[in-house]
Amino acid sequence: MKTYIKILFLFVVVLTVSCKDAFLDEKPYSSYTPITLNDSLGFEASLVGLYNHTSTIFSWSDQQGWPSVWQVGTDVANATANQQGVEIPYYNYTVLTPTDGAAARTWNRNYIMVNLTNIIINSIESPTLTGISNGGKDLISAEAKFFRGYAYNNLATCFGGVPLITQALTAPKTDFVRASLNEVNEQIVADLTFAAQHLPDIEAVRSNSKGKLYGRANKYMAMQLLAEVYLRIGEPALAEAQLQTIINSGQFSLIKSRYGIKSSNPGDYYADMFIYGNQRRVQGNREAIWVLEQENPNTVVGGITDNPQQRRVWGAAYHNVKGMALSDSTGGRALGRLRLSNWVIYNLYQPGDIRNSQYSIRRRYVYNDPKQSATYGKPVPYTGTDTLFNLAPHTTKWYQFDPNDTFGYAMIKDFILMRLGETYLLLAEAQFKQGKLEEAAASINVLRERAFPDYPTVGKVSASDITLDFILDERVRELIGEENRRMTLMRTKTLVDRATRLNSNNPVNPLRGLTSTHLLMPIPLSEIQLNKDAVLEQNPGYE
Repeated sequence: MKTYIKILFLFVVVLTVSCKDAFLDEKPYSSYTPITLNDSLGFEASLVGLYNHTSTIFSWSDQQGWPSVWQVGTDVANATANQQGVEIPYYNYTVLTPTDGAAARTWNRNYIMVNLTNIIINSIESPTLTGISNGGKDLISAEAKFFRGYAYNNLATCFGGVPLITQALTAPKTDFVRASLNEVNEQIVADLTFAAQHLPDIEAVRSNSKGKLYGRANKYMAMQLLAEVYLRIGEPALAEAQLQTIINSGQFSLIKSRYGIKSSNPGDYYADMFIYGNQRRVQGNREAIWVLEQENPNTVVGGITDNPQQRRVWGAAYHNVKGMALSDSTGGRALGRLRLSNWVIYNLYQPGDIRNSQYSIRRRYVYNDPKQSATYGKPVPYTGTDTLFNLAPHTTKWYQFDPNDTFGYAMIKDFILMRLGETYLLLAEAQFKQGKLEEAAASINVLRERAFPDYPTVGKVSASDITLDFILDERVRELIGEENRRMTLMRTKTLVDRATRLNSNNPVNPLRGLTSTHLLMPIPLSEIQLNKDAVLEQNPGYE
């Protein structure tokens, strides 16, 4: 009994103390609660999160036309009758307003990236941080600064001068003002220069028990992005220096022979690069500089974010044709949300160019459904508007088929974000802008030698061929389906001329209302309205 009384007494004391100290009171934290990272595990988790967030830039499925935003209404593609909606203002520019969903998404994804990187950079630069060497701090800061430079370059290209934030937000802020484009560019250059100096060589990227994590940032990624920035801001000599360093590093080489998991099947070495299972450096792709690696979420938790729609957008809806069945060789289920422009389909490629082979640009089909015995194995004829939607010629770079998921809502495939082929194209652009036409032609010819089996008899170009238009044409031949075409044309300020001149004859959803206003996207109206304590100025033409 005495023991029971003692226990009861202790319980009352503990309860009294607990109530006095509000031990059980909830302490809700807002999204602005300061986060301070203070150990290597915390920094590592935060850095890995940057790759996860980058994936969300490419994998938005709530608006399935998201990949089309960056292609239609340019020189390379048009929206089809099976458009989704978010892409409409990017071919019918008359309805592109500050309430646009794509502009808001672009702003949102990149500013979230900025804040995530600021948390890491501010924490690693804290004078109270101990336990991590100076070299370790530089490596962590470099990886974060690469992504901050990446985000701000996206913002500067799409919007011009934008609010410049280098400290993590710790409270709601409603007084943002736009920095000048020069100020934003200076920050991007500073971040990427630091990243290029302190990130590891691609063969020294940190590894785990399963091998090297080549998908993590390396110094050549920073150099390539820095070169693109230098081109955008009118410093071609500085761009050339970065690009030559990448090329002369000896770490990369153009793919010129068959390799990988389907090398014994019909195909060619250029198309091999874009087969899932061949895209990564560890899988034989020595051309890859940055591959954003994706995994099947059924086997790897968090393997992809959302459900990427690139295959559905870029491929044709061939399964709507009786006698055509979903298959690996036809790329899985696509919906034909965009169609290559007539210029790309009919006028772009020279005969013999491997980048226009049947393995890279599908133009013809064979009935492949054995249940339809009368047509099985025969060529599919074109009738009516088939070439505009169901059987439209298309790039095969986004082919991916899972027999366990024939509906194919998600696409599980790596994103090749940088490769050596583009390095040579950027180099040619840098050389052209310095008046080095012979050197620019030589850079282009490196790609053409790879592309034309009969080179130099067929395919070789000379200094007299080199113009900015020619280089932009060559980018399409090499990078269709890979590059963000809209951002390339915004960066080079050629969107209006090239889209109007090369893509004004589309019979479905024609180009309308494109002007120089659209060299920038509108600042999202929601951001302007929430910014109640300062004026966040709109881009000209969108007021």
